[in-house]
Amino acid sequence: MASRISISLHYVTLFLLLAQISHSSAPIPKTKNHTELSTYIVHADHLAKPSHFAKVEHWYSSMIATYSPREAASSSRILYVYDTVMHGFAVRLTGDEARRMSNATGVTGVYEDRQFRPLTTRTPGFLGLEPGFGAWQDTDYGDGVIIGIMDTGIWPESASFNDSGLGPVRASWKGMCVDAEDFNATSCNNKLIGAKAFGAASPRDTDGHGTHVASTAAGSEVRNAGLGVFARGTARGMAPKAKIAMYKTQETPPITDVVAAMDAAVKDGVDILSMSYGDDPPPKPFHMDPLAIAAFGAVKKGVFVVLAGGNDGPTASTVTNLAPWMTTVGAGTVDRLFPANLHLGDGTVVTGQSLYCTKENHTAIPLVSSTCNEGDMTPGKILGKIVVCINQVDSPGEIQNAGGSGLVLVDKLHGWSLDGSAAEPFNFPALILSYTAGEKLGAYMASVPNPVASFSFGCETVIGKSRAPMVAAFSSRGPNLLVPELLKPDVIAPGLNILAATKDSYKFNSGTSMATPHVAGVAALIKKKHPSWTPAMIRSAMMTTAGTIDNMGKKILDDGITDGRGGTVATPLAAGAGHVRPELALDPGLVYDAGAGDYVDFLCAINYTVEQLRRFAPDMATSCTQALPGGPAGLNYPSFVVVFDGRGDVRTLTRTVTKVSTEAETYNVTVVAPRHVKVTVTPATLDFKQQYEKKSYSVEFRSDAGGSGWEFGHIIWENMKRQVRSPVAFMWKN
Repeated sequence: MASRISISLHYVTLFLLLAQISHSSAPIPKTKNHTELSTYIVHADHLAKPSHFAKVEHWYSSMIATYSPREAASSSRILYVYDTVMHGFAVRLTGDEARRMSNATGVTGVYEDRQFRPLTTRTPGFLGLEPGFGAWQDTDYGDGVIIGIMDTGIWPESASFNDSGLGPVRASWKGMCVDAEDFNATSCNNKLIGAKAFGAASPRDTDGHGTHVASTAAGSEVRNAGLGVFARGTARGMAPKAKIAMYKTQETPPITDVVAAMDAAVKDGVDILSMSYGDDPPPKPFHMDPLAIAAFGAVKKGVFVVLAGGNDGPTASTVTNLAPWMTTVGAGTVDRLFPANLHLGDGTVVTGQSLYCTKENHTAIPLVSSTCNEGDMTPGKILGKIVVCINQVDSPGEIQNAGGSGLVLVDKLHGWSLDGSAAEPFNFPALILSYTAGEKLGAYMASVPNPVASFSFGCETVIGKSRAPMVAAFSSRGPNLLVPELLKPDVIAPGLNILAATKDSYKFNSGTSMATPHVAGVAALIKKKHPSWTPAMIRSAMMTTAGTIDNMGKKILDDGITDGRGGTVATPLAAGAGHVRPELALDPGLVYDAGAGDYVDFLCAINYTVEQLRRFAPDMATSCTQALPGGPAGLNYPSFVVVFDGRGDVRTLTRTVTKVSTEAETYNVTVVAPRHVKVTVTPATLDFKQQYEKKSYSVEFRSDAGGSGWEFGHIIWENMKRQVRSPVAFMWKN
């Protein structure tokens, strides 16, 4: 089958997205044929197990025998038993059987399986991580922290997984590496301490995506890594001494496999769980999403769960993984370019990016526009010409086969600027132009009857000359469709043109899939320094210290294209709290903590029933005993969303901060708000004497009649040493 390069799909194919399911209130989606077998997760309340069953497995087998009788033994039909992040089992049922089982005593939900589809030498330094001092030295490079990666597997022979200088895994670790036909358990070592497969025959990575993600999070030091002449340097993950455990799923895994992998990872004892998974918009309600339910269970066990925010930007309300117990990551650019020039016949030079290298002098040759479908790339049209494609091209090799002299791929869907363009390893003269450069090319081609151009390739890597970070155009944006009062994404991290290991080499990938392991690695550093911190404290540390200023000392830009405009200042709907800064996150001063009880109160605030609550916390959720002041916006979260919806012009929210620094400190508040809102913080000063001392404050937001749409501000608690910043988003529903 011919290969295809598509700007519109390039990022999406690097990100694992959940397929659509029904939005009906019933937990069983309708199937086309009620007698056709499908796989289902049967979510059970293990506390409701009848006492005459010695084990839950016996209970589950009894359910199957009752509601889905077959000749085969009921116990042999169970595909997975879940007992850690949630309770229940996976089984093949007809639609009618699933509906009947959903009414069984002790069953809280039945979810039809749905498929997932597929969605660094510079980035540590760009984030301020340098050998010998700072965050890496303070945390011993994350030594001993265990990061569980759920992805397409791992290539254990990669140099990024060498264990030189690493000690053995801690005694409490329960994981293991499995033997398979193409994977030997002895391939594991003191770096790669676990490798299991779910729905696949082997943990080996035949795709390359999982290896890339794992090495980004915690790859060992590898000198002189790069892709050809490009980006040569020392490759390291964010936490180079952290341990890696891989939980492989298929390239398009069903949710049954995903939940089984999560269950195993938490049971094995991972500290961090990194998942480049997410829903197709619109999102599913939390109580109908096994991923959200299982993530709740993992966080309840103390595991920090980080997920990709999606690659459907710059369209609004496309961000996924929206639950407050998840840490949701958007993608930013880095200050590294691979410039290549296109010299137009009128003397104009437009610059793009390319990983093709030649020093040959190119003469001017004709330009020709094409639909770039295979049927349009014929010798009669493109022989001896540079082919200009908009957004996508079927099989670049077809251009060569038909005698084309080169390719210019114009990205009109993503990337206002050169800095936000992807770089591709072409094997013939070709480059990618951003939206603005493409506009110049289009204007020239329209102005002359016979447009011509020539290439020049610098074969170089340019660092520090471009503004960065910017929010990558493809990174999914808020607001949160399920709960507008909760800001998502939480932070952004490097996600464009990320170099990392893949099989036996190194390559570039882009997407929030790449941003996610950066945050997982930073979380490992924080966990190393502060082993007792909760997942919410770790997320808070990253959010309240995140940067909103780029490397040029200006506000971070949004590289998305909306209504012909680009290069505008990024809002919290695109960047969340800002760009993660590991050095500062290790010492945030104050944190906003939250636990399972707080999340149950949050679910009560969005009107969840007791039955729905029990899917998350059957041991806790007996009733909603108290209202969360301020509704869902009152969750003790490091960001604020204030909604003025006609029920009044005043909103009051309360937050509680925990002092994690060791010395006595005083913090004073600074507020920035739009002119239509008056903000009053009480008290305006917080005095702390002891470590882990807690203090609460309230914020009154008073709107006048002039507000509309979305506006933004922030609240900062600060002293001479530390600054604790929370973004504030204001929304008026007129």
